[in-house]
Amino acid sequence: MDKTRPLVFLSMVLDMCENKLLCAVFLTSLLSSACSQSTRFVHSAALDANGRYNIKWGFDESTITFEAEVETKGYIGFGLSPTGAMASSDIVIGGVLNGSPYLLDYFTDSNRKVHKDPMQNYQLLYGRENDTHTVLAFTRNIQTCDDNDKVITGSTVRVIWAFHDEDVGESGPNYHGMNRGRKSLRLLNPGTSSSIPAGTAFFDLQNEKVPVPEKDTTYWCRIFKIPKMKRKHHIIRIEPLIQKGHENLIHHILLYQCDSNLNKSEINQEHECYHPNMPDSFFTCETILFAWAIGGEGFTYPPHVGMSIGTLIDPVFVQMEIHFDNPSLQKGIVDSSGLRLYYSPILRRYDAGVIETGVWVSLFHMLPPGMQDYITEGHCTKECLQESLNSEMPSGVHVFAVLLHAHLAGRAIRARHFRQQVELQPLASDEQFDFNFQEFQPLGQERLILPGDSIITECRYSTKDRMNMTWGGLSARDEMCLSYLLYYPRVNLARCESLPEITGQLKFIGVKKIQEPVTTWPFMIESPKKFSNLSFTEAMDKYRWTRKRGKAFNEVVRKLPMNVRCSKIGQDEWSIQGMIVSPPELKSEQKSVVALPCRNVSGSQFESSLIAFLIAYLLLIIQTHIDL
Repeated sequence: MDKTRPLVFLSMVLDMCENKLLCAVFLTSLLSSACSQSTRFVHSAALDANGRYNIKWGFDESTITFEAEVETKGYIGFGLSPTGAMASSDIVIGGVLNGSPYLLDYFTDSNRKVHKDPMQNYQLLYGRENDTHTVLAFTRNIQTCDDNDKVITGSTVRVIWAFHDEDVGESGPNYHGMNRGRKSLRLLNPGTSSSIPAGTAFFDLQNEKVPVPEKDTTYWCRIFKIPKMKRKHHIIRIEPLIQKGHENLIHHILLYQCDSNLNKSEINQEHECYHPNMPDSFFTCETILFAWAIGGEGFTYPPHVGMSIGTLIDPVFVQMEIHFDNPSLQKGIVDSSGLRLYYSPILRRYDAGVIETGVWVSLFHMLPPGMQDYITEGHCTKECLQESLNSEMPSGVHVFAVLLHAHLAGRAIRARHFRQQVELQPLASDEQFDFNFQEFQPLGQERLILPGDSIITECRYSTKDRMNMTWGGLSARDEMCLSYLLYYPRVNLARCESLPEITGQLKFIGVKKIQEPVTTWPFMIESPKKFSNLSFTEAMDKYRWTRKRGKAFNEVVRKLPMNVRCSKIGQDEWSIQGMIVSPPELKSEQKSVVALPCRNVSGSQFESSLIAFLIAYLLLIIQTHIDL
């Protein structure tokens, strides 16, 4: 076929049209509908837990395309929200009416009132319906330069959805009632595919009817033995097994490697973690193997990497830790959640490891109340990486995925990477962090970490609605600032963290002396008199915090000497563990990527640009089918 003929044909059709824009839109919709089966949607998600609303999507450098399949013969609503609520959202509504698909671009104001957007930036590709479902496909630019549209980034996006059994009428869409919801996704940085070879063997690590205590926070631990393998295998995928209805109860599941010399009597031992009466064997389970957190899906290892099992240095006994988050103090809950691990005898080239980086979980990690913006930094120091990697892997290790973790006050997290105090691109970041959506982010390009590099996990918090200090700790109302790095080849490094010295933090509020010897925890203050016989946590809470003082405290804490945590797999430590080092003096910082400036265009310019875009899109579709 002559490849110039499509252009000649389009020119002839458009010359015959009085309204070239309408003709271009019509041709695009018509041809896209005919070719819809060839559209490649790489990613998918179920927005509704009951499977009534499903989306697929794909994207390139400038555009993103969606296909929504919904159990309705009425309208479909899809939107992007700053908070997950209806207010100030970017919405598209469409359906199929009398056999013809339609699509309209809307937005909502701060009072949730729906308005038709003067700039219709969502373009209908095709639509169809049958006796039960409606399917719509539509596209838009990632950056539309429309103040009523949300810019889509690689950070977390709060997607909102709705549907109705009637189509949109002249008066606009009817209220959707309970047919609505929200889900956080990373549209431009989605998780790994769940695709693995059919028939892949698996084993489950699962609780058996654990009675969940009637309290805010419970960490529950159980010891399992990995199934015995005659030879080495690789775990290639891990996915959560969350009991139906408990999606908001299970905050995270961690898998730790325990001492391989435990005896069989320890198998299936279970108890509340971090409890005075928990079994001694629990103290041997120190090394993180895998981490899953609320809202996440499973994780599939890349084709060249797997978690090794079956060799002498691989885990024999593991401990599964489940965090039950029960702020409403529900009674009578029994849970049987856990993890499913898929494994294969077909070995990959590399063994995977996990390094926990960030702020060492402790009461010494503290956030003042009433702060709109408070920043914590947890350092994986050059001293730790220098000692451990030079000893184990002087050529460095490759990070291929990162899990960023904080609690309810968290607003944004970055895992920042430095080489010779010069900042490189972040390993991972999320400027719209959602406590209810935390999963491993696969890196588009693997990152080499060399001896002497350093990593800073930076967490941005908001405590503006809190009256008292927020402490580092286990509860969702406490805080953490962690990043878990999945990497290869595996080395003997489990944790690379820091904690600011407490002395400088207490000095800020005027503490002169603590009671010694220290016999209680939290330890007690001796002077000045106004804090005498108070614990340091009580003294911090008693201090009269203001936003100005909180900001000054933040600046002090980020410059304080740090206590280094640099531990090996198991309970051993590198020699740098426990040393006091100063934060690095950075030579340069990575500047944030700024979006291209938007220009105001006239209506005629916009129409001409849109026609040009549609013609290019048509040619692309035709060219694809010619090549096929």
